Amino acid sequence: MKKNNPIGLFDSGIGGTSIWKEVHALLPHENTIYLADSKNAPYGLKTKDEIIYLSCKNTELLLEENCKIIVVACNTATTNAIKELRAKYDVPFIGIEPAIKPAAIQSKTQTIGILATKGTLSSALFFENVSKHPNVTIIEQIGHGLVQLIENGDLDSLEMKELLENYLLPMVEKNIDYLVLGCSHYPYLIPQIKKIIPPSIEIIDSGEAVAKQTKKILEEQQLLNDSNNNASQIFYTNSNPEVLKKIVKPLESVFYKNF
Repeated sequence: MKKNNPIGLFDSGIGGTSIWKEVHALLPHENTIYLADSKNAPYGLKTKDEIIYLSCKNTELLLEENCKIIVVACNTATTNAIKELRAKYDVPFIGIEPAIKPAAIQSKTQTIGILATKGTLSSALFFENVSKHPNVTIIEQIGHGLVQLIENGDLDSLEMKELLENYLLPMVEKNIDYLVLGCSHYPYLIPQIKKIIPPSIEIIDSGEAVAKQTKKILEEQQLLNDSNNNASQIFYTNSNPEVLKKIVKPLESVFYKNF
């Protein structure tokens, strides 16, 4: 495996670019290839078998591009498929899971909220992580409709505002002091979320932790790119590329690819 081979990332659409931004910020000299499987978004409504199939397909596309490590930049794909991916492919995988542990450890009210997809909240891996914190009340909320609105670029729509109020205000009433964003799409909603919840509630997502873990594994396997050349950042989407272009503008290359 060559050091200058790209880091591959995939998600059920554009949300995982929030993870890509953290990886790129920490590892600016690494080449990256990002797959946005928007045609099949959201993964959170699909069966486990469907999620595994799509995750394998995305992985194989990235391996065809000679990716040296793959970041599963999707909570639902990680919690449902990463075990199968690691067993099937001879490449390091970095997963993303809701940041329950830091929220649970730091919570003063012993009550935290988690906003995530149905696929994540119903997964065995999520249940396993929740069970490690029996003394903390964890309020789970499925973010019905949020991914679709983000994929359409409707971040500031009235529908988005109403959905977020319906999901978040009951958590506020139950005295949460941490809100965990359990979907890589949701960091793009932080400005809207901050208008709804009190400033005393801390918002946590997993992007920075994923970037640090990616760097750690590359270092351990001696795969860090030691070149100072300008790195290549390529994005593929199987849907309308305009929304993706708005989110990753103006530096990167965005292409339509039917996959």
